Amino acid sequence: MNKACAQHILVKTEKECLEIKSKIDKGADFGQMAKRFSTCPSGKRSGDLGEFSKGDMVKAFDDAVFKGELLKVLGPIRTKFGFHLIKVLYRN
Repeated sequence: MNKACAQHILVKTEKECLEIKSKIDKGADFGQMAKRFSTCPSGKRSGDLGEFSKGDMVKAFDDAVFKGELLKVLGPIRTKFGFHLIKVLYRN
C-alpha cells in the first residue's frame, strides 16, 4: 500500500494561497507559514500531517500528494475545505 508524509497549509481563498506560496518561493519557511496562516489544526505542528495512506485524503489532495514532485510546494489545490499548499516529504 502506498504511503506518504506531507505538510500542508490550508486557507480560505486562492488569492491568500498564492500570496503565501510567493513568500515561500522567496525563502519563507513552509512550517512557519503553516503556523501563521493555516486554518487546519495541523498548522500548530508546522502543517505536519504525518504519514497517511493513498485514499485517506480527499481526491484532489490525494492526487497532488501521490503524483506531485517531492519536496516542492504544490498548489494551490482546491478541495471542499479550501485551498491547500502541500509539501510532500516522502512516499513509499
